Amino acid sequence: MNILANDGISQSGINALTNAGFKVETTTVAQAQLAHYINTNAITVVLVRSATKVYKDVIDACPSLKIIGRGGVGMDNIDVDYAKEKGIEVINTPAASSHSVAELVFAHLYGLSRFLHNANRDMPLEGDTNFKGLKKAYAKGIELKGKTLGIIGFGRIGQATAKIALGAGMNVIAYNRSKRSVNLVLNFFDGQSVEFNIETQSKESVLKKADFISLHVPAQKDYSIGAPEIELMKDGVIIINAARGGVLDELALHNAINNGKVARAALDVFENEPKPEMQLLMNPSLSLSPHIGAATNEAQNRIGLELATQIIDIFNR
Repeated sequence: MNILANDGISQSGINALTNAGFKVETTTVAQAQLAHYINTNAITVVLVRSATKVYKDVIDACPSLKIIGRGGVGMDNIDVDYAKEKGIEVINTPAASSHSVAELVFAHLYGLSRFLHNANRDMPLEGDTNFKGLKKAYAKGIELKGKTLGIIGFGRIGQATAKIALGAGMNVIAYNRSKRSVNLVLNFFDGQSVEFNIETQSKESVLKKADFISLHVPAQKDYSIGAPEIELMKDGVIIINAARGGVLDELALHNAINNGKVARAALDVFENEPKPEMQLLMNPSLSLSPHIGAATNEAQNRIGLELATQIIDIFNR
């Protein structure tokens, strides 16, 4: 059986699949050549992340496909329903990268709260000539402890983010489409654990109460956060989007920063990937990263092993 990991796979995943008798190819094939490559090389399993798209045209052109795998959570780059109609298994790894994304959210939060995104730009340029000026400019940082984090979307990643927030001494409030009570267990290095119960609230309530807002919703047709939602927020709010491009109205965010409603924001995902709007890239109130939420060695190892396990299980049925 031949597997094409078109957007890459960890060595741990390759080893597990190879040991089970699969041949794994990690050639990165251009989207336009994908169907031809699959057919020419008798590929039965194609694995992707967010870059490669497996839509109806590829599925129809590739009768050898048995499994389409997504290394990550969202599957908006795969025509899942159509693939299943054609008898193709579609798998993903919803839990493997949750903690990595949550840590990136807090990397941005800590950086924004102390203006590190600006200081890291300015110190190499002015650190030797304007040290006191920079010190004064960035001397009004804020602490996260005691503040309220509002989480929009309380699935695996939202809950992982909440755990870090609770560990940092923050108050956590959350909105989820299906209202529910969630028990979160914080496990510590020495075996101790603490349990918290989070009762989800209405979206409006979360937006009004939160000092910081982190988005963890799947791709959708309409904005989850647009101008009307931003208007409900506290003045000086900080917003983080490490979910999906298109769930946050970037123009509304840009305008809200300019008029002072939003103090600062962080974006790991963008509406126009891989070419974000220049006004975002140049905005000094934004902390930016290039869609790297799941891009840690640990997460990629978990993703590779989880994909390998699912593929082996399917072919052993």
